Amino acid sequence: MKKFKEQVLESLELPKNAFHPLVHIIGNPDIGKDTYIGLFSEINANKATVKIGKNCDIASFVAINCADSHKLTIGNSSEIDRKDIIIEDCVFIGSHSFIGGYTKIGHHSVIGAGTVLINGGEIPAHSLIVGNPPKIKEGYYKNK
Repeated sequence: MKKFKEQVLESLELPKNAFHPLVHIIGNPDIGKDTYIGLFSEINANKATVKIGKNCDIASFVAINCADSHKLTIGNSSEIDRKDIIIEDCVFIGSHSFIGGYTKIGHHSVIGAGTVLINGGEIPAHSLIVGNPPKIKEGYYKNK
């Protein structure tokens, strides 16, 4: 007889991945060596480039999502808008954060818990990003 945990995981029908059975990965993101992805996080790289560098720490309940379907839903577009996401090496992303398309996060940066980055543009290395709307403190970690 299967254990309860095995039954629950099987019933969720999530594709297996190298991080945790309750991390949902869609598409083929490029994820660097020694990167950690926490429980209940989602990475959507379907039909766009999502690159996450090495030695990153992505906390639980983080969404990294290249797709934006709001214009399709309200009838202003005939397709889902998809934009690339680049997260360089040694980036920490706090719990319950959202990283949307057209965002590039420079190496050695920290995204505070609950931060929302939609069309975040290019964020310089060593930055601290917090809040919704996000406040970007460029170079915050440069000499620390």
